[in-house]
Amino acid sequence: MAKRILIVDDEPSIRKVLSAHLRRFGHDVDTVADGAAAIAALQDEPFQLVVSDLKMPNVDGMQLLEWCVVNQPGLPVILITAHGTVDTAVTALKKGAFDYVTKPFDRDDLHAIITKALATEAANAKRLAPEPGEELGMVGRTPAMQEVYARIEKVAPSPTTVLITGESGTGKELVARALHARSDRASGPFIQVNCGAIPENLFESELFGYEKGAFTGAVGSKPGRFELADGGTLFLDEVGELPLDMQVKLLRALQEGVIDRVGGIRPLTVDVRVVAATNVDLSQAVANGRFRNDLYYRLNVIPIPLPPLRDRPEDVPRLAQHFLKRFNSRLQRDITAIDDDALVALQAYDWPGNIRELENLMERLVLLSDADRIRLADLPEGFELPEDDDPSEPRTEELESMGLKEYVRVHTVKLERARIQRVLDAVNGNVTRAAQQLGISRKSLQTKMKDYGLRED
Repeated sequence: MAKRILIVDDEPSIRKVLSAHLRRFGHDVDTVADGAAAIAALQDEPFQLVVSDLKMPNVDGMQLLEWCVVNQPGLPVILITAHGTVDTAVTALKKGAFDYVTKPFDRDDLHAIITKALATEAANAKRLAPEPGEELGMVGRTPAMQEVYARIEKVAPSPTTVLITGESGTGKELVARALHARSDRASGPFIQVNCGAIPENLFESELFGYEKGAFTGAVGSKPGRFELADGGTLFLDEVGELPLDMQVKLLRALQEGVIDRVGGIRPLTVDVRVVAATNVDLSQAVANGRFRNDLYYRLNVIPIPLPPLRDRPEDVPRLAQHFLKRFNSRLQRDITAIDDDALVALQAYDWPGNIRELENLMERLVLLSDADRIRLADLPEGFELPEDDDPSEPRTEELESMGLKEYVRVHTVKLERARIQRVLDAVNGNVTRAAQQLGISRKSLQTKMKDYGLRED
């Protein structure tokens, strides 16, 4: 595949020969005359390889190498040197150069080194690449989570109101914080309000603040959460718990950008991006008269639904390893691994408490384990291996001979098939509704149904 290569040499003829040779193989080549120009080019645009002369005026090849090692680790640097400076080139290898060639060089030999260097760079880039969601502070690779990540990236820069929905423990606060961190308000405050934890008679003063003397005990004025979030993000968690009279005032704040302190005589203008979250069905709450229809539509401009953990069993091992690493560090423990059968049992569990339940379980297991690994026997009651009742599945002796990845994959397939079957049964075979509930596209579900023998061709 074509790569971006930077040639650095103070001799125009060398630059010309090398660039022509590399372009023959389809590479995109830039050339500069010294190390200073090379550093400037590397700061402006990405390159996959640097081929540099060792001896140059101003910034030489060794200085360029030292800059690359510090500022662009993983970027391979090949040095070109005269016979008299081979010792210096060997020193450069110890400092991090990928390889060196001597003048006059053989083009085939140089090309072989370049090909190897580019392969190494590709491997380094893959190894250093963050996991999907890692930069957002989340863990998961399933299609439903990929859709969540894409939605966050797309809507975070805008000031639009977002409604995050999902069961308790699915990570709604993480999504809210990711939206804030990826927005142009990231340097502003992130203020969180748990609407389910505020007494009903304190809602107004908590959200909008109060003036001195507004009520008994108001010995001074106090800003509310909207004022504190000015220039930033206000996260209204469990927004479905808001009383109806407060819903009217919240709607005004969202529509007009103004609030009234309790006991205040003039409205205050605030610049706040509101992100709301709920674990209840607000459309059903509207139908039941417990939530205002106009507020629901004002909050639900951009919906981000989060899947429950039972719908993404293939992410359970990754999450478990993530929490194992976290609690090893926090609790100063050294649990090295999770046994294969323990991982499969974790995947087979229904997780009513979702990711929060898994996190709490991993903390307990790390703290109480008396071995260097977490075993199936360490799991509490209720965590069991799925029954092997399918004759087409691998026999026990076959499972025992498998590596971890293959062992987990086999059980993940079984769990996924069972989950799809349960959802299809619940919606009477309606593929569109089943796909929505599973958090995948209709086409993906149809493919999985065909693969698992859940529908005819």
